[in-house]
Amino acid sequence: MKLKFYLNGTEVVWDVEPDEYLAHALRRYGVLSIHIGCDQTSCGACTVLIDEKPVLSCGVLAVKAEGKHVITVEGIQEEARRLADFYGDEGADQCSYCAPGFALIVHALKHEYKNPTDEQIKDFLVGNLCRCTGYQSQFKAIKAYLAEGK
Repeated sequence: MKLKFYLNGTEVVWDVEPDEYLAHALRRYGVLSIHIGCDQTSCGACTVLIDEKPVLSCGVLAVKAEGKHVITVEGIQEEARRLADFYGDEGADQCSYCAPGFALIVHALKHEYKNPTDEQIKDFLVGNLCRCTGYQSQFKAIKAYLAEGK
């Protein structure tokens, strides 16, 4: 079936199966920043934004994107690069498998809250797993990044 939506600001029309998940369609069409870590909506590696809200694309049928705006990390490249600098400063950039999901979550957090509390930051990050760090360095990097934007 035909699926028409906006991917990082560009209208696309893709052929998808009615039961195909968005993560799999994105990867099939070459969007390889979408990582599939669990395929069960448990790890956050497949996070995308649909109409500016973070969703786990391995749990959303591709057809749900019809007419919507889907943003992957490619759609926020400059912001992701700036965040990566803060990750580097804090030593939070080990394997980076989780980095695209974290970047999109931080982007959404930044648009949801002007001055998020520590608890609001932690609530946003809770669904993104990282097997390399203890989260403290990521948390510090994200706080510093958000403080820079004030």
